[in-house]
Amino acid sequence: MPLEEMLGVILGGGRGSRLWPLTKLRAKPAVPIAGKYRIVDIPLSNCLNSGLQHIAILTQFNSVSLHRHIARTYTFDLFHRGWVQILAAEQTLTSSDWYQGTADAVRKQLFEIRVTGANDVLILAGDHLYRMDYAEMAEFHWQADADITVAVKPVLYQEAGRFGILKQQPDGRITDFVEKPEDERVLKKFVSRDDPEKPFVGSMGIYIFKTDVLVDVLVNSNYDDFGRDVLPATIKSHNVFGYSFDGYWEDIGTIRSFYEANLALAEPDPAFNFHDLVRPIYTHPRFLPGSRIYNVNLDRVLLSDGCVVEGAEIHNAVIGVRSVIADDVVIEDTVMMGADYYDAQSRTRGPGDPPIGVGRGSRIKGAIIDKNAQIGEQVRIAPFPQGTDIDNDNWTVRDGLVVIPKHAILPDGTIIAPTSG
Repeated sequence: MPLEEMLGVILGGGRGSRLWPLTKLRAKPAVPIAGKYRIVDIPLSNCLNSGLQHIAILTQFNSVSLHRHIARTYTFDLFHRGWVQILAAEQTLTSSDWYQGTADAVRKQLFEIRVTGANDVLILAGDHLYRMDYAEMAEFHWQADADITVAVKPVLYQEAGRFGILKQQPDGRITDFVEKPEDERVLKKFVSRDDPEKPFVGSMGIYIFKTDVLVDVLVNSNYDDFGRDVLPATIKSHNVFGYSFDGYWEDIGTIRSFYEANLALAEPDPAFNFHDLVRPIYTHPRFLPGSRIYNVNLDRVLLSDGCVVEGAEIHNAVIGVRSVIADDVVIEDTVMMGADYYDAQSRTRGPGDPPIGVGRGSRIKGAIIDKNAQIGEQVRIAPFPQGTDIDNDNWTVRDGLVVIPKHAILPDGTIIAPTSG
């Protein structure tokens, strides 16, 4: 069965509260990653590299920048049969509510899904970092004659509480499910692998449904969520199989996991490699000039296009497109997302209105700096103890990490750091 007859559906996410304040002005899939990409580029690129030609993205919350990115990036010529389209939440004669969850989002778009004539539907989350050939998963799905196939991965014993854990038979059939178990008695019942280090299999939030099964399940139920509601119910009534995946996969839906996954990309041999010529990750081509650096000390830095860096020390960091970093700046353990445009005004403006970028003499460590942030001179940012959460007008602390929101202004001399003593 050709993959061209499968529809890919990417869930655009709700409010994205776990990634706040990065989702204050944008949907979670539109959050920048790796200096020049957006999170949504990951599942979209996986679809295109796998041979899927029809992809729909379900959007709802703060979706303008996501729509703009999709429209600018994923367009096909007149001689290509494929398409990437946006299915935005809408009020209709049959429904006046917004999406209530992942399953409800798909339910409200069943008409559009059925119109495509797809035999199977691939459902993907928009907040994971991984590279997968969905064609191999689809082949497994067809060979097993599965109603539903779930991508699963081996799970460490100590991490079982983070996943939906599945009980899987040797032939791949799934017979039971428990959401984020912590009870030792429950865990013992869900051992599916002869591996003391990784005895469990967990759901990756990637599903293939036969289209008629998907329609039947959603029309005849009020399930809101695939992981919490649909999967446990259908295991009892349908042929549900697990497709094993043992490659790199990371849920980047929290500030801490997003931060650590980004910094890991700056390592000499990163677990996830954007430098893959066979299966590249696509994004919007900006046609930016090469970065200019002067008298700079760089170590484990992922430096993006169009940056201007002078006289700075940067260690273990991701520096996004159009970043401007002034002299005598030290940046450590930081994700800097860059800017949407160059600041045309002079860097000699007043102390209350610094230009976009990082001003002279600033020291930044353990932070995420969102796009277009204006950080003045002699600013000090340091991480807080892990687990600390603080909300301020121009900055936020999440799990100890300092997050400077998009368009935030930090005047000269600002200090964001835990108080000593």
